[in-house]
Amino acid sequence: MSSDSAVREPARPGGFVRIARFAQRHSLAAIGAWIAVLAGIWVTASMAGDDYRDDVSLPGTESQHAADLLAEHGFGRAGDTLQIVFHADAGLGDPAVRTEVERALAEVAALPPISALESPYASPATVAPDGSTGYATAVLDVASEDLPLDEVQRIVDTAQSAETDELQVEVGGEAARLLAEGETGTAELAGILAALVILVLMFGTVIAAGLPIVTALFAVGSAVGLIVLASHAFPITSYTQYLMVLVGLGVGIDYALLIFARYRAEILRGSEPEAAATTAIDSAGRTVFFAGTTVIVALLGLVTLGLGSVQGSALALALTVLATMIASLTLLPALLARFARQFTARAAKRAAKHPGRTEGARWRRLAAAVQRRPVAAIVLAVVVLGALAAPALNLRLGFADAGNDPPDTTSRQAYDLLAAGFGPGVNGPLLITVDGGDDGAEGPARAATTTLAGTAGVAATTPPTLSEDGRVATILAIPDSSPQDAATADLVTALRDDVLPALSERTGADYLVGGATAATQDYAGKVADRMPYFVAVVVGLSVLILMAMFRSILIPIKAAVLNLLSIGAALGAMTLVFQQGLFGIAPGPIEAYLPILVFAIVFGLSMDYEVFLVSRIHEERERTGDDAAAVREGLAHTGAVITAAGLIMILVFGAFMLSPQRLLQQVGFGMAVAIFVDAVIIRCLVVPAAMQLMGRRAWWLPSALARRLPRLNLESRPDTAATPLAKEHVS
Repeated sequence: MSSDSAVREPARPGGFVRIARFAQRHSLAAIGAWIAVLAGIWVTASMAGDDYRDDVSLPGTESQHAADLLAEHGFGRAGDTLQIVFHADAGLGDPAVRTEVERALAEVAALPPISALESPYASPATVAPDGSTGYATAVLDVASEDLPLDEVQRIVDTAQSAETDELQVEVGGEAARLLAEGETGTAELAGILAALVILVLMFGTVIAAGLPIVTALFAVGSAVGLIVLASHAFPITSYTQYLMVLVGLGVGIDYALLIFARYRAEILRGSEPEAAATTAIDSAGRTVFFAGTTVIVALLGLVTLGLGSVQGSALALALTVLATMIASLTLLPALLARFARQFTARAAKRAAKHPGRTEGARWRRLAAAVQRRPVAAIVLAVVVLGALAAPALNLRLGFADAGNDPPDTTSRQAYDLLAAGFGPGVNGPLLITVDGGDDGAEGPARAATTTLAGTAGVAATTPPTLSEDGRVATILAIPDSSPQDAATADLVTALRDDVLPALSERTGADYLVGGATAATQDYAGKVADRMPYFVAVVVGLSVLILMAMFRSILIPIKAAVLNLLSIGAALGAMTLVFQQGLFGIAPGPIEAYLPILVFAIVFGLSMDYEVFLVSRIHEERERTGDDAAAVREGLAHTGAVITAAGLIMILVFGAFMLSPQRLLQQVGFGMAVAIFVDAVIIRCLVVPAAMQLMGRRAWWLPSALARRLPRLNLESRPDTAATPLAKEHVS
């Protein structure tokens, strides 16, 4: 064991030391326990199955009020609909065309998931004015997400059996869109393989490279299995499992890499494997614990938004991060104990080939260069990040629809045929609900139809549909703009603020604008309204945690500001690519809940690198007392690891651009950009520059605040508070 390791050995072993020693000395038991837990969870989960469901309720919004009113008066139904769209240049009235259409529809109506079907020949409103396009509405007996994909494919194949050279048949609706989404296995595998390549290049052996990945897979596998079981008790959306894999792989490999890199450094310095692992867990493991805590705090901040589906995702992701933390602190040291001999021999050979190599020499030179011109480094970084974040000022929230599906999918072609035949608004009608009370809704509904027909932005309306008791009616108002067009959002606002309130004064009835398009606007508005509270909770709690860790005011504030810059850059890049259509991506709004989801995840992950870098600077400062040298040595010891960890996360997150699901493409791209900005620009340039400018003031904490904050020691020495440098923290 090296003298350096001996110095750091605590007189009274703390919790992290005891965990490390237990996991190593009982490595087979620790590994076996993880295998048993993973197997037990998945056996139980396989028997129970999942019960993923979307909680789309929006308490307090007009669209939710309209939905509740319709359900109360018998308009609700369990299933969704599919639109079977027919197009023939000769016209749907052609006898040969009509024969094929009616034959196919009869076969579709006989399929088990179909509870009702309305032919395009039953109503003139379902045939375009030129007669070339029409659609049938098939009512499903279950919700779209509960319909197996093979059943959806059977419906599509049956409908398209009518296709001829003269007749085109496409199927639209949410169930048909699920066919376009496919699976994400390719993205996950690509991310793992990319991470493995980076780790092999970094450590030189497949065994060493595989340990962080194995640790992450155990953690993610256990967390996903638990969420499958939890889905029976809580509303958890189907996409949550993919987000868990995305975040879990990135964070899990990241945490294990931070600990493993410290272990490797201790081995190269001459420590015995057990001592090296103990030191790694008691230093880098301690950092992982505090960093993971900030990620969990950021994710749990999503609960403050009060959105059911987002709350479920937040809890699932927090569980994933917790599992990766536990695996890094317990499973990884056990694996190191079993495979240390192979790794240490390889590491010793590499060290013997380069006896004069100084660890982190390039990063030390970079830190020195930044320290010579700290203001220039900060100004340059802020200008670059500000330019990247600027597009986020025009961020438009919404939800993707079939118009964003790949052009060769049947859902997209059905969308395009309907838009061409009936106008772009037919794909996103507004559902006007009329509550006439005891006097009945028939008269007020007719008045609304007349008023809406003369309203700018409304292309057409349908006749009112009355409830059985006659007190409530519905009208479909077809906008003359597409569902994602800003003009449609403006129309919803105009109807709610001006047109319908004036009509209500004349008729005495209540009018509500609902439906999917209006609900999207309500969702985006609710997110925007609650975003400031969410940001305040997450940033405030994270700053308090960092204050307790570093005994400083300026370092936590600096960390929060820089994290917000990296998040702004990510949202700006997402706006450029997905909203404005850069690189050929189909333009559309950013998914309404992604900014808050990306904020929570990226803010927490950014804190990982902040804690890892600054804790090493803190360690060096406690050892030497030299602030400038501590910054250089901190970056020298962590720069390569932060860059490698960041690259792995970028590749894991970026691989989800291969996913057919637009939501996963957006979140993967956004987080990849944020991690690049954070790991390369902020941690390696801005943080050293800021620490140089702050000097000793970086570690200042008012004595009154210091007495009230709990002390979270970054180092294992129990008497750190008694050192001269520690006393500066409260002076």
